[in-house]
Amino acid sequence: MWKTVGMLGLCVAGISIYLSSVNELNVPTLPETNWGSKKNEKESIEIRPFKIDVSKSVLDDLKYRLAHRRTFKKPLENVGWTYGISTTYLNTVLDYWRDKYNWTERQALLNKYPQFMTTIQGLDIHFYHVKPNLPNNKNLKVLPLLMLHGWPGSVVEFQKIIPMLTKPWPNQNFVFEVIVPSLPGYGFSEGAVRPGMANAQIAVIFKNLMQRLGFEKFYVQGGDWGSVIASDMAVLFPEKIIGLHNNMCTSLNLSNLFWLFVGTYFPSLIGANEHYSKFFPVSEILSFLIEESGYFHIQATKPDTIGAALTASPDALAAYILEKFSVWTNKTYKKQDDGGITEKFVLDELLDNIMIYWITNSITTSVRLYAENYTSSYRSLKIDQLPIKVFTACAVFPNEILVLPESLLKQKYPNIIQYNIISRGGHFAAFEEPRLLADDIFSFVKKIENLTSKSS
Repeated sequence: MWKTVGMLGLCVAGISIYLSSVNELNVPTLPETNWGSKKNEKESIEIRPFKIDVSKSVLDDLKYRLAHRRTFKKPLENVGWTYGISTTYLNTVLDYWRDKYNWTERQALLNKYPQFMTTIQGLDIHFYHVKPNLPNNKNLKVLPLLMLHGWPGSVVEFQKIIPMLTKPWPNQNFVFEVIVPSLPGYGFSEGAVRPGMANAQIAVIFKNLMQRLGFEKFYVQGGDWGSVIASDMAVLFPEKIIGLHNNMCTSLNLSNLFWLFVGTYFPSLIGANEHYSKFFPVSEILSFLIEESGYFHIQATKPDTIGAALTASPDALAAYILEKFSVWTNKTYKKQDDGGITEKFVLDELLDNIMIYWITNSITTSVRLYAENYTSSYRSLKIDQLPIKVFTACAVFPNEILVLPESLLKQKYPNIIQYNIISRGGHFAAFEEPRLLADDIFSFVKKIENLTSKSS
């Protein structure tokens, strides 16, 4: 079967490569659409302090639902999480959530860093804004860094990396001022009330957020959807992006599928000999993607259906999200009875992330992003096919869902100046391995600062 698929892929990719060489794409100019319900009102530019403060009634309701959950069907024998989350282990998590998880303490931790709210294009956008605390004897350059999460993550992912980026490092003459927003429709950021807000439209919102904060130029970093939004910002507003750092660089067009098939048999042709098992064979990579992408299809086609189911039950919400934190951290974890979720995380922080979705009732608006990115009108913009001309770094965590050799990323990211295969870690890099990610960010920015200082 894979031989037939391979031949078909080669033919289709060859045609695609030819057509793409004939048609040159232009960068679209996107309107600054008002996505909110108060479309005709004058928008405030006020930046308002914000703290998470969940009412007792919401917490009491949650505890009641956890205490009165239905009995789950037992999992099959010796299957781990290969059929999805083990309901045996799910009960362990839900009991902990009900009896031992202390939201009062966790809320205080999430309120540790300064948070704000401001209205951008009709939507209230929530963000952390953490400035460095500089010693008096330190003459350091302060650089703005926008950090973007994805699904099923939240701003919880960055709690451990924020202090690493906002404190001086040895042998570095700069430090970061970090801005971490909740994506529109995620957590405390409002979702759109009308269709059409996909990744590129969110890129416009975050450009406007940074401009409101006084940053005309800045660095941007992302993973998951955050990496796509960050890349779209670099495409649409290259004059504003000093450098782009992604921990999920992707470019899975037909041309690259062609070269992945070739690389399976002749890896030296694409410079992938050294790390062959991370990229090949392509049949195994595609099988894994097909096996793990069922959620993607339903969220891209019927987000409100799955959203209704998850909104109604904290049990379902926990099961749906935790399963992703297992297999996306390391695909071998699904063979374990506990899904390996405490290999890299503690239950409290995983529940913090789930709580953000529960207390804000944002699971439906979060998964709508998949549907918006796969409408015919949005795909016709072909933003994902446009090259990113700003300085770029790709941090390749070995257990990421999909990783590509540097040579196959060059068409989309022609100015890659840093491509590092990190020693360990998976999809949720800032959450799993904050120190390794921070080190890679500092290394990348140091290269750019050195380059720009020499040219000035």
